[in-house]
Amino acid sequence: MRKVLLDTNFILTCIKEKIDLFEQLLGYEIFIPIQVISELKKIDKSGLALKILSKQKVKEVDLKTDYADEGIIRFAQENPEFVIATLDRAIKKKIKNPFLTIVKGKKRVELFNTH
Repeated sequence: MRKVLLDTNFILTCIKEKIDLFEQLLGYEIFIPIQVISELKKIDKSGLALKILSKQKVKEVDLKTDYADEGIIRFAQENPEFVIATLDRAIKKKIKNPFLTIVKGKKRVELFNTH
């Protein structure tokens, strides 16, 4: 089973665009950094993201940094078997891992290889 690490903006955009990210990620083992969970607690005042995540089988991972983006880049470099789910251009440019991104207007997620 492939493994995917979710970034904050990916989760929030899926919710905003009404994309069922768990349906889109069938066949993936889903990991969420605890730093992303902390960001969601601060950013998502409605609590919807955390409510949706709590109903799914996800595994938490500690990036061992206070900065989620930095930690995701390092995690991706250390774990090339992971797909990174992000919309962040800076992260996409700095990783060699394949990444998932949202195709706007099509309400779906697509996998891109960086090479």
